[in-house]
Amino acid sequence: MIPTSFEYARASSLRDALSVLARGDGTKIIAGGHSLLPMMKFRLAQPPRLLDIGGLADLRGVQEYRKGARIGAATTYRELLESDLLRERFPIIAECTENIGDRQVRNRGTIGGSLAHADPASDMPSLMLALDASFNVRAKRGRRWVKAREFFRGPFVTALAEDELLLDIVLPPLPRGAGTAYLSLGQAASGYAIAGAAAIVARTRKTVKHAVVALTGVGEMSRLVPAADQLVGTKGQPEVVGRVAAAAVDGIEVQGDIHAPAPYRRHLAQILVRRALEQALVRAK
Repeated sequence: MIPTSFEYARASSLRDALSVLARGDGTKIIAGGHSLLPMMKFRLAQPPRLLDIGGLADLRGVQEYRKGARIGAATTYRELLESDLLRERFPIIAECTENIGDRQVRNRGTIGGSLAHADPASDMPSLMLALDASFNVRAKRGRRWVKAREFFRGPFVTALAEDELLLDIVLPPLPRGAGTAYLSLGQAASGYAIAGAAAIVARTRKTVKHAVVALTGVGEMSRLVPAADQLVGTKGQPEVVGRVAAAAVDGIEVQGDIHAPAPYRRHLAQILVRRALEQALVRAK
């Protein structure tokens, strides 16, 4: 389909972008466009104006930050993959990103666009939950920090106000010696996850001291798995991992669609959680 008519403008600076958003007239931000444009073609979104921030260099790049990392919201997936810092400190990001979409999507799509779009089947929100990321959000009236665990409110709904722009993402350092894993099964045509699981585990003398799991593609938004806490204080025995996996979707209204009925998606999520935890445990030092 063809989108309805809209105006298009390119932001010349961050100040320019924030001034346009402050009008409160329904303007939508675009950088790579791989999340918003498909919805516009199906007329599920009909913004009156698109504001392109893809040319704002100060919103791109990966830098070290307090032994963790800071990622500009307009940083592309390709730039994430090419970052030695992220591969060294947050290998789960590369493991996830290398399977997002196709080459065109990875070259043009941006991490901030994915997070602000909050598609229930996108990969990045679950990673940000598992990594306990914080988002730097700014409007013309001021700025604020929002934890990833408070950012996602529902399908395609976030804590961003109409006049706010996501500037960058801050990742705290992982626990020492942590093992990570991201596994998903993507829908063949779109590449979006039918279900996906991000797992982070850290040990002290073979005893698990930190365990977190986040799911995507299963419910109305990415969610943490509370049952992961059951691993803490154990040796990560198979039976414990099995219990966590079995309880992974408890409290989630599992969604069924033409790609996967709810029972299948539930079963798949449990398998992915178990396998992601097993890999993370092996990788934990």
